[in-house]
Amino acid sequence: MTKISAEEAELSQKFSENLLDCTNDFAIYLPKDTDRLRGIPEGEKALFAQQAASEGTEGYKITLHMPNYLPIMQYADDSSLREELYHAYTTRASEFSPAGKDNAPVMTRLLELRVREAHLLGYKNYAQVSLVRKMADTPEQVVKFLRELAAKAKPAALKDMEELIRFGTQTLNMDQINPWDYSYVSEKLREAKYSYSEQEVKQYFPEPAVLSGMFSLVEKMFSIKIAQKNVPVWNPAVKYYAISDKNGNEIAGLYTDLYARSGKRGGAWMNDLRSRRLLDNGAIQTPVAYLVCNFSAPVGAQPSLLTLNDVETIFHEFGHGLHHMLTRQTELAVSGISGVEWDAVELPSQFMENFVLNWDVMQTISSHVKTHAKMPRALFDKLVASKNFEAGMANVRQIEFALFDMLLHMDEHPHKDTVEKLIREVRKEVSVVFPPQYNRFANSFSHIFAGGYAAGYYSYKWAEVLSADAFSLFEEKGIFNPEVGTKWLDEVLSRGGSRPAIESFVAFRGREPSVDALLRQYGLLEEK
Repeated sequence: MTKISAEEAELSQKFSENLLDCTNDFAIYLPKDTDRLRGIPEGEKALFAQQAASEGTEGYKITLHMPNYLPIMQYADDSSLREELYHAYTTRASEFSPAGKDNAPVMTRLLELRVREAHLLGYKNYAQVSLVRKMADTPEQVVKFLRELAAKAKPAALKDMEELIRFGTQTLNMDQINPWDYSYVSEKLREAKYSYSEQEVKQYFPEPAVLSGMFSLVEKMFSIKIAQKNVPVWNPAVKYYAISDKNGNEIAGLYTDLYARSGKRGGAWMNDLRSRRLLDNGAIQTPVAYLVCNFSAPVGAQPSLLTLNDVETIFHEFGHGLHHMLTRQTELAVSGISGVEWDAVELPSQFMENFVLNWDVMQTISSHVKTHAKMPRALFDKLVASKNFEAGMANVRQIEFALFDMLLHMDEHPHKDTVEKLIREVRKEVSVVFPPQYNRFANSFSHIFAGGYAAGYYSYKWAEVLSADAFSLFEEKGIFNPEVGTKWLDEVLSRGGSRPAIESFVAFRGREPSVDALLRQYGLLEEK
């Protein structure tokens, strides 16, 4: 077991390094007078120019980091540019990469080791091992849960895809819709249906205003105070905040590292520097968390502007942070997020996302970058109306990942062809998007090969059911209802892993969770 654990850790690290190296090593350089950036917003073009200038080059530098990749896929009129980036992005750390950077053998060996680990522990497969410390009882229960959700979501996903293709071919006069066209057509369709663009929305979400409003929300909910404090940091963009209780006692700390930069791992996450515990001298060690994102960095004097998805991301990760920082446990093994079942650990994070599209909260987190005006009601109503835009497609995409992950770890005899064969089978069952043969999505699926989510990716959907149901109590009693906020803190956030998550949920909600709230949120519930 010791040898297996050591090799698994080395392989997971190798997986991450290969992916990061392949992401960092790719770049497209375009001359200053290029016409290939038609459609790209000026803010993103300024970022590309800034990246080139940092290397002493005129023109534009485009990388595979998300603040570069996503705007190209959404806005670039040049289909060949979108295809070039799509190919590079979806083949990272594969046989198309430089020698020694292919994650395929890493994945195969990891899967073999996980099966061996399961057998040593007396289980049939790694999925069973993974679920020992989760709310779900068996892999079969999870698969049934995912397939039931897929049955609800796929009809809507098919309608979404039909609408996308029809709009692209009939309105945009495209001959066919390829995978690298989906984001582009989707953004045009959103603008046509709801008369707003992500660029318009971003103007109301300067990162400092969003962070300030988010802090203000939880200060009211939990009677705490959050204030910036000068401490040593590892990058000039990193900030530290001290969190105090209503009596002024410092109870936790938070580092924020929000901007993408060269050499930084992609994605967004919360991690702990230290946890709350009782020390041998009788003192309480206060918890400290990291909140890490990869937003576009400020360009010149203009602050970083966030998309609606970025705002939801920072609320999500801050929810994890609150779970860690507002714990009242003093035993390290159950303090904060420690000891919490993995499929319940996403509950506080996904719960926080629900506040973003609330009118009262929007007044605290929005401030136009030039006029400082709050988001107008008309634009907010459009955001709410479009909340379920392509919700069917988004749901089946997550179900595809989760089902692939669980079935992969139920396999007792993995081999070098297992991964690609299975992902194609799962797509045929639940998906409506079928990428080209060269797509190597699994080779960059860090969650399950390098991020602790092996046979646990379903937890996002599992916890989404819990979070939607929990938030429905705030909707019933009032978003800023102090009694409900205190109850959430007392029964969920402060409890850590000191009791089963289902007991904490029932203590808060007064009953077992129901999937209806989630289906209603996505417009997938057939109302009687």
